[in-house]
Amino acid sequence: MNLVIYALRRLAISIPVLLVGSFAVFMMVASAGDPLAELKGRPNINPAAIAETERQLDLDKPIIVRYFLWLWKFLHGDWGVSVAQGNAMAPVFPKVMGAFEVTLRLVVGAEILALIIGVAVGVLAAVKQYSIWDYIATTLAFFLFSMPIFCVAIVLKNYAIEINGWVRDLGLTDWLGNPWLRTTSPENLSFDGFGDFLAKYSGAFLLPTLSIMAISFAAYSRFQRASMLETLNMDYVRTARAKGLSSSRVVFRHAFRNALIPVATLFSVNFGQVLTGAIITETVFNWHGMGTLLVDSVNHLDPSTLMGWLVVVAVMVVVANLIADLLYGIMDPRIRVG
Repeated sequence: MNLVIYALRRLAISIPVLLVGSFAVFMMVASAGDPLAELKGRPNINPAAIAETERQLDLDKPIIVRYFLWLWKFLHGDWGVSVAQGNAMAPVFPKVMGAFEVTLRLVVGAEILALIIGVAVGVLAAVKQYSIWDYIATTLAFFLFSMPIFCVAIVLKNYAIEINGWVRDLGLTDWLGNPWLRTTSPENLSFDGFGDFLAKYSGAFLLPTLSIMAISFAAYSRFQRASMLETLNMDYVRTARAKGLSSSRVVFRHAFRNALIPVATLFSVNFGQVLTGAIITETVFNWHGMGTLLVDSVNHLDPSTLMGWLVVVAVMVVVANLIADLLYGIMDPRIRVG
C-alpha cells in the first residue's frame, strides 16, 4: 500500500509540471511566427478565406486565450489540425501517433538492450577491477561515448552497404535477402507472423537500433561500474564478506541492488533524450518517425503538430521518471517511507 501511495504522490507532482511545461512551450511555439504566412504570401488569395481559416484555428485570439482553448480541446481528445502544405486541415492525432509508434519501436528495443548489456558489463568490470576485461570495457565505453550518434549511424550504414555488396557478389541474396541489412526503412512495418517479424527486425531495425544502443550502452556501463565500485567498498558489504559469504552472494544479494539506483536515474533521464535524439538516426536511415515529424513541423511552423509532438515527448519523460521513482521505492524502501 505504501508503494501505491508513493506512486500516486509522484504522479500528482507530475501533473502541474506538465501543465507549466505545456504553457511555456505553447508560448514559444505561438511566438515563433505566423503559421499562415505562406498562405498569405500567395497571390489572388481571398482575404475573407484567410480570415475564416484564422478563425477556425483560433489564430485571431490573444495567445493566452489560444492556450486555454488548445488545452480544453486537447483534454477532450481534440489535438487540432495541421496547417502544413500538402497536409492542411488533417487531424494531428493520427499523424503524431503514427510517428510515435515508429520511433518507439526503435527506442524501446535499443534502450532495453543497452540497459541489460551495459549493466552486465559494468558489474563485471567493477568486480574484476583493473583486469584485462575492465580495460577493454572501459576503452570501448569511452570510445562509443565520445562519438556523436550521427557518426555511429553513418559508419554502420556505410559498412552495411559494403556487406550487402559482398552478399550479392557471393550469390547469397536468395538465402539472406536482398538487401540483407536494410539501410532505409521499409514501406510496411506490419508483421505477418513471427518469421516475418524476425526478418524485418533483423533487416530494418538492426542498424538504427545499434546506433541508438551504442551511446546508451556506454553511459550505462560506466555509471554501473562506478556505482558498483562505490557499493562494494561500503561497510555493510565488507561485513558480509567478513561473515564468510560467497563472492557471488555478496555481489548480487547485497551490492547489486543498491548499485542499480543511480543507473535507474540515468535511464529515466536518458530515455527522454534518446526519444528526442532519434531525429538523427531516423534522418540517416530514412525512418518516418518523431524526428522527421519534428523537422517538418518546424519547417512549416505547424503549431498543433508541434504541440502534439512536444506533449507526447513530455508525457514519456514523465512516465520514465515515474517508473524510476517506483524502482527507487522497490530497491530502497526508505525512499517511499520518507
